[in-house]
Amino acid sequence: MLVGKKRSRNHPLQAYIERLKAGEALLPDSPDNVLEVVGILHSYGIVLDAYSRNLIYIADHQFLVLFPFFKYFNGEISWSKLLHHWWHDRINFEYAEYCMKAMFWHGGGGLDAYLDTPEFAQRSAAAIQAKFQGNPLMQGLNWLFPDFLPEQVRQLAYYSGLGQFWRVMSDMFMTLSEGYDQGKITSIPQVVEHILNGLVEAANKPITYAPSIRGQRYEIIPKEAGLTFLADTAVPYVEAVFFRGTPFPGTVSYNAQANQISPDQSRFAYGALYADPLPIGGAGIPPTLLMQDMCHYLPDYLQEVYQRSQRGKDDLRVQICQTFQKSMFCVTTATILGLAPHPLDTNDPKQQEANQVYLEGWMDRLLTSRLSDVNSCEINP
Repeated sequence: MLVGKKRSRNHPLQAYIERLKAGEALLPDSPDNVLEVVGILHSYGIVLDAYSRNLIYIADHQFLVLFPFFKYFNGEISWSKLLHHWWHDRINFEYAEYCMKAMFWHGGGGLDAYLDTPEFAQRSAAAIQAKFQGNPLMQGLNWLFPDFLPEQVRQLAYYSGLGQFWRVMSDMFMTLSEGYDQGKITSIPQVVEHILNGLVEAANKPITYAPSIRGQRYEIIPKEAGLTFLADTAVPYVEAVFFRGTPFPGTVSYNAQANQISPDQSRFAYGALYADPLPIGGAGIPPTLLMQDMCHYLPDYLQEVYQRSQRGKDDLRVQICQTFQKSMFCVTTATILGLAPHPLDTNDPKQQEANQVYLEGWMDRLLTSRLSDVNSCEINP
């Protein structure tokens, strides 16, 4: 992004910039798009509720359990649940961990910065000491490899942070669905406005982490650390999951000599806004797990849309992925509007120029995304 330098109005995606300035979204407004976006976010909200609860459970109740065999059971272990788990009749919590690890790896934001501070080191050391009190084996391991357990605590902090972020987003998407059912949400700009209002409302919600060890709470991320929902979880999540992501095994070579993966982490473009829906359903493709989870909770009106498509439900996961990308461009629109330096309808020339530079920075990153595809993608009978 070229900050402070005057930019021309001939950007390849200038049409989308003008659309945003006019109060529209990256996704065109149509009754079909509204139905698809709200319907898929209804399903996604239910799945995020499950993901959020499990991530927070792992962070709070599986603290430094090195072999957490039952971490996906949320403390409710039974033969029936175990059999369903083995039969794969369950929520795919592995996808939640995939997103968490993407955030953990890419970093960014205050949470990432805090986990490298002396304060975190001191607080995590106290929690580690309490966890393994009277355990000479683990104390010896911690002495031999002093960075190992703190790194596990850092990862658990991301479990909790992402769980808290998804808690807010789940509730936001469910109230969006309720508004649609009540006839209050009828357009894509209204969908974006609902999401933007939800992000703004929760912007300063504190992100904290305090697992209980031997009956005592250990504040690893205290409220005083000043971490908040928007800056320290929402924005890094968009960066890590929407834009960067991680390359999917089996689709590209991890051989450095093949040069299929950029050595520059900031140039990664494997996120949700870039993913080709066609591989969805293939082994080793993490979003397949999410699409499988969402297919169980589709509202009836969205199932009817998919049933009327040329292949019916034979390619259901692909159709869900296409719709999901539409919804994510709505969330991206809300993020762009929320972080804009000035109101996009300003009449001040200097502010207009600053907005142009800001929006071109976003469009530069969306050049190779699925933006054009979702704008032309319709599920036809």
